[in-house]
Amino acid sequence: MENKKTKGRQKIPMRKIESKKALFTSFSKRLGGLFKTTSELVTEFDVDIGIIVFSPTGKPHSFFHPTVDAVVSRFQNPDMQLSDDTHLAMVFAQNSVNQLKEKLEELDIKEKTEIARTNYFDQLTKSRQKGWWESIEQLNEDEVSKFEAWLNVASFTMHYRLNQLIVSFSLGCESCGV
Repeated sequence: MENKKTKGRQKIPMRKIESKKALFTSFSKRLGGLFKTTSELVTEFDVDIGIIVFSPTGKPHSFFHPTVDAVVSRFQNPDMQLSDDTHLAMVFAQNSVNQLKEKLEELDIKEKTEIARTNYFDQLTKSRQKGWWESIEQLNEDEVSKFEAWLNVASFTMHYRLNQLIVSFSLGCESCGV
C-alpha cells in the first residue's frame, strides 16, 4: 500500500455540470445507461415500468413497458388486470422487441465474422513472401551480379524476339503488296 501510485476510485461530489457541452454529453450517456438498465429490469423480472425524462434542452425522452396505457392504468389501480386490447398491444410490443434482438444477434455474428476475416487478411498480408522488387536492397554483391546478368539475358532475348517479329511483319507486308 505504501507504493501506491494512484488514489484509485474515489467518491465524486454531486454538483451541477457548468459546461453546456459536458452537460449534454453526460446527459446522453447517462440516459442511455438508464434506458439500458430499465430494459434489463424488464427482461429479467418481467415488470411494468415507465420513465419520462426531460433533457437540459427541454426535449422529452420516455421508456414504457409494455405500453403507456398499461403502465398508467397499473399506476392508477395496481390490482387491475390488463384489458384484452392492452394485453394484445403488450404481446405485439414484446414480439417486436424479440425480432429486433434476433436481428441484433445476427448483426453481432456478422460483425465478429468480418473482424475475424479482416484479421486473417491482415495476417496474410504481413506473412506473405516479399517479391524481388521489395527485397532487392538486401542482396549481397554476388547476388546483385547474378541478378544483373539475368536482366541482361532477358533484355537481349526480348530485343532478339522483337527484331524477329519486325522482320516477319516486313516480309509479310511486301508479299501482300502493302
